[in-house]
Amino acid sequence: MKTRLGCLSKKSDSYSDFSEFLPPAHETTTRCLKVSTDEVVRWSESFHHLLSHKFGLAAFRTYLKTEFSDENIEFWMACEEYKKIKSSTKLVSKANKIFQEFIDIQAPREVNIDYRTREKTKQSLEDPSPTSLNEVQAKVYGLMEKDSYPRFLRSKMYEDIVKRAQEQGQRRSV
Repeated sequence: MKTRLGCLSKKSDSYSDFSEFLPPAHETTTRCLKVSTDEVVRWSESFHHLLSHKFGLAAFRTYLKTEFSDENIEFWMACEEYKKIKSSTKLVSKANKIFQEFIDIQAPREVNIDYRTREKTKQSLEDPSPTSLNEVQAKVYGLMEKDSYPRFLRSKMYEDIVKRAQEQGQRRSV
């Protein structure tokens, strides 16, 4: 996975570098996987579909970084990892890390949540379980779905990804 997404890691602040996950128009690259036009268009059908596709998630993360608002997707991803933890010791450690990085007031990457949710989450994390972050994660997901996702779909970045996928599909069918 790291090798396949390695082409994404050399991102500058410009979205145009992201299009490297699609092979350049003039050559085929074995390093980066091709994404079909159908798949890229499906990203616009639902936010869930976008996040469940590894390149859709990578595109959305890159887009949010260009807007300097990637804390929500990074928080959501941290919660997804958190849910998979089986060890209670690791659960406590990860819960504290997530709280300090994203939830606490004045956290370095503080997500935009209301006071009640913050306090309820703080209480829930006093005795963490795999579901302790579900409510706050759902709120942040809803914020992204209603705000960032529609902007992503209207962005030049997404338009360019669709265009590149279409160009790749046309060359393959010739």
